[in-house]
Amino acid sequence: MVQAPTLLDSSLQKMNDTNIIEKEHHIQQEFCKTRPAYRQGRNLTAVKVYTVNSESQHLFIYGVPKINLRNELKTLCIKYGRIISIHVVADHKTEVFTECYHVQYERIQSARIAKRLLDNKSFYGDVLHVCYAPEYESVQETRTKLMQRVKDVSSRIGSDYKALLSTGSKDEVTIEEYATTTKSQIKRKRKVPEVYEKHYKSNTETSNNKRFKSSAST
Repeated sequence: MVQAPTLLDSSLQKMNDTNIIEKEHHIQQEFCKTRPAYRQGRNLTAVKVYTVNSESQHLFIYGVPKINLRNELKTLCIKYGRIISIHVVADHKTEVFTECYHVQYERIQSARIAKRLLDNKSFYGDVLHVCYAPEYESVQETRTKLMQRVKDVSSRIGSDYKALLSTGSKDEVTIEEYATTTKSQIKRKRKVPEVYEKHYKSNTETSNNKRFKSSAST
């Protein structure tokens, strides 16, 4: 005989529902199906923008079947970098018969790779949903993340900035130079400005000689 739910059971269920957390940036968005054909890749993706603030070494992995798969999930995640901790999160909203895991990587680069490769991956009959969880960062972790971002940006633009300082006015591209120079030559000039300067001078001299001979013949 099935016992009918009492008033106490219904009140406890309401309390459990109110304690469940559901962050907006954890919700999986629908795939974009209105992209033009030339912009659509092989797989459908959602439209979402990530900044340094939204990225984190903390990941939430949804859709893990509720059959004690902690070791299997750890083996899967450890391929992309060293893991500091991995445990089940009980106070977040999940689908039926699934659970959510909180994975903390040592490096944010490892978390980026893991998120990109594990998201929408089939895992024991279910599909994983991976998202960043920056709200679990400490102050020191946030500071380290921002400093690392500054280093990454500086290293990317550092070589170009040093080349600009060393060459000075040589990097100034005139209208005449644009008219007789291809994009690949301009890129080569930015990488090796001294070699390009000699190559450009020789090309301009030969082109000027050809123009002078053609004008003299006419």
